[in-house]
Order: sequence, then structure tokens, then C-alpha cells
Amino acid sequence: MAEKLEDLNLPLTVVTRIVKEALPSGVSISKEARTGLAKAASVFVLYVTSAATNIVKNKKRKALTGQDVIDAMKDIEFDRFVEPLGEALEHYKTMASARKSASMKKKDEQEDAEIIEDD
Repeated sequence: MAEKLEDLNLPLTVVTRIVKEALPSGVSISKEARTGLAKAASVFVLYVTSAATNIVKNKKRKALTGQDVIDAMKDIEFDRFVEPLGEALEHYKTMASARKSASMKKKDEQEDAEIIEDD
């Protein structure tokens, strides 16, 4: 667990980058607003994490999954975000699977090359 309350805050640079990408060109954001958004985002993440943890405990499991986060969003009545979050989770799973397949293929090719060199 975090030692200090500040350890639970999202990095200001990350929040700033996200906000700048979301703002129309020519619009800037003050440092005070960036700090406020970072704190609000951190509180939101903790809130969703707490709701997802409750789901995990009720199901008597130890690991929190992406689906638990989606279910938590429904529980806390953020239904508007459930579909985009589900799509993002599926995209992530697809990308992770592709990376794993590519890594396994590369490993197999290296092993084949080592076998050929040993002959």
C-alpha cells in the first residue's frame, strides 16, 4: 500500500498529456486545473478500484480482472463508459495475444537456429 497520500495520485505529466490531447487546439489549461484534474482522476480510480475489489471479494476470488472493472462501472452507475471500456479491454486482449504469439514465434525461430548451428 502507499506510504503517503500523495503516492496515490496519478502522475501530473500523464494527466497533462491526456488533457492536452482532449482539448481543442489553441486552448490551454492552467497548472491549478491540471492538478485538480489529476487529483479527481486519482479519486475516481480509487473509487472504481474499491467497487471492483468488492466484486472480487463477493465472488471469493483474489485476482481483480478487467471484467471486474467493467462490472464495477455498472455498479457505480457509470453505464455510459461500459461499452467503450469493454471495447478497449477486447482490443487490449487482442494486442496482448498478438504480442505473445509473436514472442513465441521468435523464440521458436531462435531455438530452431540454435539446433541448426549445433548440427
